[in-house]
Amino acid sequence: MKIADSWGDRIFANISRILVWFVVLVTLYPFVYVFSSSISDPTAVYKNQIFLWPIGFSLKAYKTILSYPELRMGYVNTVFYTVVGTTINMLLTSLMAYPLSRKNLVFRKPFMIMITFTLVFSGGLIPTFLIVKSLGMVDTYWALLIPGAISTWNVILMKTFFENLPKELEEAATIDGASSMQILFRIILPLSKPAFVTIALFYAVGHWNSYFPAMIYLQSEHLYPVQLFLRKIVLLGQTADITGGQGSTETILMAESLKYATIMIVALPIMLVYPFVQKHFVKGAMIGSLKG
Repeated sequence: MKIADSWGDRIFANISRILVWFVVLVTLYPFVYVFSSSISDPTAVYKNQIFLWPIGFSLKAYKTILSYPELRMGYVNTVFYTVVGTTINMLLTSLMAYPLSRKNLVFRKPFMIMITFTLVFSGGLIPTFLIVKSLGMVDTYWALLIPGAISTWNVILMKTFFENLPKELEEAATIDGASSMQILFRIILPLSKPAFVTIALFYAVGHWNSYFPAMIYLQSEHLYPVQLFLRKIVLLGQTADITGGQGSTETILMAESLKYATIMIVALPIMLVYPFVQKHFVKGAMIGSLKG
């Protein structure tokens, strides 16, 4: 038997819908604006005539940006940092979270206190740089992969998820003679796919959007990620060496279009990946909150 909604429930539901649509519009508008500006006529973009829909149609900004070698090199480096870095992150995070999720771990509480302590206090930028330099990782790929290999917050998330898995499975595997590593990689991780994908997405987005560590640790341009190229275009406005002009009218008109085209090119891969992992992301984010 269906229970009729009260007037209060209907008002609350309608207000919630309005708020959700408002948030959706506010969130989508910047993406639509940037995309419209990237394919509009450069003159219209320069005169700030774009509000929502493109004015004119021009792909010159994309052609100019895609022909620049630094962008292609940065893309290759960013893909490398994202794939290899996320692999290292997930391996070390899993190996750290699994023992902490076992209640029979010796000194479990002191370990958790030390780990949680890093959420509030860190060593600082200069000591971290000195450590990276002393290890000989400055101006190498490893400078962007090793210092941030483990996120304390992600370790706690994965640990909480592991604790909610049935203990009987682990006990049965132990009786059958499975080692701790076999239990982790053959039983625990396959059952933790939603949490695994969610945390991997966190790490991957972090690697893809990272630019500050590269500014600090890297000196060779062939190691730069694509985000440094985006920073140079958007913040520093260095478009003359890309368009081939030196303060010419064409360079001035193309400057804004190049910024928007670069933003779209850099943001597009993550935007395309997210729909494929959305169901795992939602499930992985909710399970820990419901059971924890």
